[in-house]
Amino acid sequence: MVQDQVEGAAQTVVGKVQDAVGGLTGDTSTQAEGKARQALGTIQRNYGETLDNVREAVISQPINGVLVAGAIGFVLGAIWARPR
Repeated sequence: MVQDQVEGAAQTVVGKVQDAVGGLTGDTSTQAEGKARQALGTIQRNYGETLDNVREAVISQPINGVLVAGAIGFVLGAIWARPR
């Protein structure tokens, strides 16, 4: 979703600033928080992009979308139903 992409990009920017401030002040805790925020922002942005790509693929080829969803459901059902 666009919202995830925007929020992820914002988190990445905030993380870069926080990392830089931590580096300038010598505060390793702030620097580590900044790096973690950058990573989470990147993950969130990529998640949003992936959702958009999947949505576009399903809209352009609905039969393939149904087949993939069915295959995923079958695999998950087989995993959960197996005896332990």
